[in-house]
Amino acid sequence: MPSFESLEQMTEVVDGSAQRKRMLVIVNPTASTMSVRLRELVIAALQGRYDVDAVDTRARDHATELCRAAANERYDVVVSYGGDGTVNEIANALAGSHTPLTCLPGGATNVFCQMLGIPAEIVDATEHLLRIADIWRPRPIDLGTANGRCFTYGAGYGFDASVVKRIDRQPKLKKHRLREGYFLYCAVETALREYVRDPPRMEVHLGDVVDRAITTLVQNGDAFTYLGDKPLALAPGGGLDTGSLAGLALRGMRARDIPGIARRVLSPKRSIADHPQINASSGVDGLRCVSADGRAIPLHVDGDHIGDVSEAVFGVRPRALAVVS
Repeated sequence: MPSFESLEQMTEVVDGSAQRKRMLVIVNPTASTMSVRLRELVIAALQGRYDVDAVDTRARDHATELCRAAANERYDVVVSYGGDGTVNEIANALAGSHTPLTCLPGGATNVFCQMLGIPAEIVDATEHLLRIADIWRPRPIDLGTANGRCFTYGAGYGFDASVVKRIDRQPKLKKHRLREGYFLYCAVETALREYVRDPPRMEVHLGDVVDRAITTLVQNGDAFTYLGDKPLALAPGGGLDTGSLAGLALRGMRARDIPGIARRVLSPKRSIADHPQINASSGVDGLRCVSADGRAIPLHVDGDHIGDVSEAVFGVRPRALAVVS
């Protein structure tokens, strides 16, 4: 749990003598680990080193609207204080601009935040942002795209998007202390109900090669998600600055395959890419997935379900987003 005393001490000891940068903090007040008091303490601490404006989002895509205006208002940085969905909205607004993005962890997993090397605990993350005020080194990273929507670290068409869709039906459970157990329950239930007996079918077009699958994962980063601070790497070869994508296609799923796939996902010594049901790829600049049986299939970007579609086209935008961490 966050130490409120540590945050209060930060507001007292920080030296604000260095040149102050303008910071816009976009806060998702409904994020999994957010509270009013925590928000106020974090903002107060940041004001010790930055000229801070903080705005709460009111609805989905509101962060995108706020940041499109911010990119023209000479902010030195925009901070996403929420989960990966908030990061995604801000990244889509800042893509192609010179305004860098950074993060504070407010969601359940905070994948992109951890991928940038920002601590997953809010007190440590706030101290980290205070410290980098004197070591200001924005750098460009790549963004993936899915049907035109940018994503920072990963997207999926099929099973994982179906899991995300199911989780989103009970958003309050994301804040429960046993939320990781709830996520696991949703994954197993989705697999057994939707992907063992009669899964959706898709064709995966990669160059001149066409493969059959029931789900496709695409990574722009080197981790698909995190369990606590442990990264889970599924598609080998991904990275935020490679200029390409990595992915894997799951050809089929039987009930007896689930334990073996789960063990490979959780094991640091074994790769899911070696499973006989998996076709992995890396160093690609695009691929296209088309529903083979007419069913619309769930699509997600950065852990947010964005709709059920009959086709998903993935690409990459090299060096499209500036970040500072």
